[in-house]
Amino acid sequence: KMAEKQEEPSNAQNGEPDNAEEGEGTKKKVKREDLPPFEIVTGERLPAIFFKFQFRNVEYSSGRNKTFLCYVVETQGKEPVTSRGYLEDEHAAAHAEMAFFNTILPTCQAGTRHDVTWYVSSSPCVTCAQRICEALRKNKGLRLTIMVGRLFMWEEPEMQAALRSMKEAGCKLRIMKPQDFEYVWKNFVEQEEGEEAKSFVPWEDIQENFQYYEEKLAEIL
Repeated sequence: KMAEKQEEPSNAQNGEPDNAEEGEGTKKKVKREDLPPFEIVTGERLPAIFFKFQFRNVEYSSGRNKTFLCYVVETQGKEPVTSRGYLEDEHAAAHAEMAFFNTILPTCQAGTRHDVTWYVSSSPCVTCAQRICEALRKNKGLRLTIMVGRLFMWEEPEMQAALRSMKEAGCKLRIMKPQDFEYVWKNFVEQEEGEEAKSFVPWEDIQENFQYYEEKLAEIL
């Protein structure tokens, strides 16, 4: 049985994998300035090591104490505009989902239709689910599709109710397929300078875990 378990991370605080899980953690340290706690990080592409650890659709979420949210916003108008980027959080104060509504969406033109797709490492918490419902009810021009790698705390009745409420508010919820992880790899993950773009290498059980979570989401919704 798969379940999301929140355990104390060791060196995974900043999205860096435990060496036991990702061998390359020892070979290569990611140079990164220490961030103040709970700061929202934004950008166009995230480091590959973070993607490989945080987006993995694994059984346990040990150390995966952040949300990584990659977004595509397609604004319909006389001249359609597409913008993309990613947000990450420290899973404590402002979550990435909240940050999207507070910082990204307000920059989009009001009164027009926005087709938004999120590729998120795990599904929203109860509070973020409520915020998503409010945003969809308030903004009739907003269409939101959320592709999630893992289901967060899906066994909790409160969490199941939150997922159903998002669906009722018009949000499309989907589990990321292997092809979706490949799309994120190509469009949102940094490649090393001077290297040719590396192709996406699926991890073991990626398909099996996708099918597992897809069945669970179907049962909940």
